[in-house]
Amino acid sequence: MSLRQYEYALAVAEEGSVTAAAEVLRVAQPSVSQQIRTLERELGVALFTRMPTGLVPTVAGRAFLREAQVAVTAARRARAMARAGADEQLAGELLVAAQMGLGARQLPSALAKLRRRFPRLEVTVFEEPNPAELERLGRRGVLDLVLVASTCDEGGADAYHLGDEEFVVVLGAGHRLLAADRVELRELEGEPWIRFDRESALDAVLRDVLRDNKMAPSTVARVTQTATAVRWAAHGLGVTLVPASAVPHGYEQLARPVSPVVSQPVIAGLRLGAGPAETALLELLQQESWSRTSSLV
Repeated sequence: MSLRQYEYALAVAEEGSVTAAAEVLRVAQPSVSQQIRTLERELGVALFTRMPTGLVPTVAGRAFLREAQVAVTAARRARAMARAGADEQLAGELLVAAQMGLGARQLPSALAKLRRRFPRLEVTVFEEPNPAELERLGRRGVLDLVLVASTCDEGGADAYHLGDEEFVVVLGAGHRLLAADRVELRELEGEPWIRFDRESALDAVLRDVLRDNKMAPSTVARVTQTATAVRWAAHGLGVTLVPASAVPHGYEQLARPVSPVVSQPVIAGLRLGAGPAETALLELLQQESWSRTSSLV
């Protein structure tokens, strides 16, 4: 098996077809097909199955692709470190991940400043709802910097407490509780909730809130993105609970802090042996304001 095969398989999974993957990779389609067949023979499993919508990874394929991504990212990082010169000439790829909903305003601000300092630096950022997956990637050494609500017991990264994210409830336009500056959680008894994936950290927060306040959950919908939850709540489908920084611009007037206060720490995990780019990003994040609900006023 080779790194090129890994890259081809990842491209096919991303694009959904060999033809589209070949175009992205700028290679001939038969070359991609041959490499995938060779890889499947070496592994002894089928990586993809053909569906009406295109090629979809099999169960074995999904497991393989997760590890392939780890290997490809590590190779890119090694190349970037070899090419890196003085700070002002720093080039390469920086991989950042955030637990969904954390630092939704602070991270883009810090990255914009980082980009101005290192214009040749390529930054890849993704939100991950499942904290267990972030821990797995962190242990693998794939991530340069991660924002989480709790540290991983395995180590492998230096942890820095940036501040705390306060949660707010988002209500529909005209909701009776918008008259209050702060909403008592017990007043939300009986409200339908717009919730998140069951394995996500955000849904875990809401489960704890409902349990601690002896409130029976009434779930009207589950979504995968905080912005979707806020927009659906704004249209009156139900109420939702999200970090204050995750409320999109234009919806702040529908968000209210709650009592008792619901909050999470925001911890930056910086990989051991971090280079100048990730160290600079950490410093920029530490300069950001983490006083959450003040921005909603």
